[in-house]
Amino acid sequence: MNPDRIRVAGVQHGMRAVAGFDEFAAQCAHHAAAAGEWNADIVVFPEFLTTQLMSIPRADGRPAGIGDLAQHTEAYRALFTGLAARHRQTIVAGTHVHARGNKLYNGAHVFFPDGRVVVQDKLHLTPTEVSPWAITPGERLEILEFPWGKAAVLICYDVEFPELARQARARGADVLLVPSCTDDRQGFHRVRHCCHARAIEDQIYVVTTHTVGNLPVEWMRGNVGNAAVITPCDVQFPPGGVQAQGELNIEQIVVAELDLALLRRARDGGSVRTWQDRRADLYPVLG
Repeated sequence: MNPDRIRVAGVQHGMRAVAGFDEFAAQCAHHAAAAGEWNADIVVFPEFLTTQLMSIPRADGRPAGIGDLAQHTEAYRALFTGLAARHRQTIVAGTHVHARGNKLYNGAHVFFPDGRVVVQDKLHLTPTEVSPWAITPGERLEILEFPWGKAAVLICYDVEFPELARQARARGADVLLVPSCTDDRQGFHRVRHCCHARAIEDQIYVVTTHTVGNLPVEWMRGNVGNAAVITPCDVQFPPGGVQAQGELNIEQIVVAELDLALLRRARDGGSVRTWQDRRADLYPVLG
C-alpha cells in the first residue's frame, strides 16, 4: 500500500423493507464485496443504515420503534467485523442506534480489519432524534489512526458545525468521513454544501454518502442523496472540488483515490492557504 494514496468507497445504500436480518446482511455484504473488488481501503455506508431492520415484521404485529434496533447490536457488530476482516477493509458501517445503560445513541461504528471497533456517537442531534426518538448526544470526537495518517467521522448534521471539523483538523485529521441520511433535497444540499465548506476551510478531503430509496418505517420513508469524494478548491484538484460522485437516488458505489501528498503540497503552495492564514489576532484558532 502506498502510504500517500488511499482508495475510498462510498455506498449509496438502497433502503427497502427486509424480511429478516439475513436479508439486510446479504445487501451489506454485496456492497462490501464490490468495494473489495475495487481494492477500497475504506468503505463508508450511510447514516441510519440499520433502520432498515425496523421493517422486519414483528410477531405481535406492532411497528418497531427506534429502541428496538438495540436488540440487533450483537448481530450488526458480528456482521461487519467479519466483512472488514474478510475484505481487509476499514468499514464505517453507517450508523446504528445502540444502547448504553438506559440511553440510546446514534453511533457510527468503524470496523478495522484487525478486529478493532471504534464508535463515534453523533454529537449534534436533529429535532427528530431529540423527539420522538429520545436519542442522547455523544460527548467526544474520536480521531481514527491509520498507517497513512488520521481521519474523523462527522455524522450528517455534525458536518454543519465548522468548529467540529476544525477540531478534527487541529488534531491531525486529513480526511473527514461523513455518513448521512436526508429525506429531502434541501437536507441533502445542506449537508453537501457544508462538506464543501469544510474541505475548503480546513484543506482536507471529505468522503460523504447518503441513504437512497424508500423504507416503510416512520421518519425514514423517503431518502435523498448520493455519495461524493470532495476536495479543496484549488488548482491541484478538480475545479468544482468534486473528485467523484454518484447519481442521485440510485443504489451504487462511488470509488476514488485520495492523494495525501498532493494535499500537503496544496497546503504549502496552493492559490490560498485557508488553514495557515487564520487570524489568531482576531478570533481564537485551534492548532
